Amino acid sequence: MNVAIGADHAGFEMKERVKQHLESRGHVVQDFGTHSTESTDYPPFAFRVGEAVRDGAAERGVLLCDSGNGIAIAANKVGGIRATICLNVKMAELARRHNDANVLVLASAFTAPDALVPILDTWFASPFDGGRHARRVAQITEYERTHQHQ
Repeated sequence: MNVAIGADHAGFEMKERVKQHLESRGHVVQDFGTHSTESTDYPPFAFRVGEAVRDGAAERGVLLCDSGNGIAIAANKVGGIRATICLNVKMAELARRHNDANVLVLASAFTAPDALVPILDTWFASPFDGGRHARRVAQITEYERTHQHQ
């Protein structure tokens, strides 16, 4: 799978671990930065990853920052993006199965080192269940389509 990845300075070190793991699983990873622990703002990285997923340059995305909150909010401003913070395996599974999440957000300050790989593997392996969940995702998509900012 082609995966876009991005992080701010707080997520940089975990991003490098995520990138290595995804590549070891056969994924092609496009790294949109940041490329160091030097302080930086998170919105540009969220927008770049979100746009890559929206435009089809990547099938899914992964974003990382300290809490996950800011970068998730920013990514969700990109039309068609469903970025969800996943702190454990169950959240990762439900984000895919129920929400068809296309961007995984990881909180570098709150993700236990031994939880990282199981979260990643679960999120990438879990299918979208469709059914009643597809109806709900369609409602979100329709709202997004009809209520664009002026």
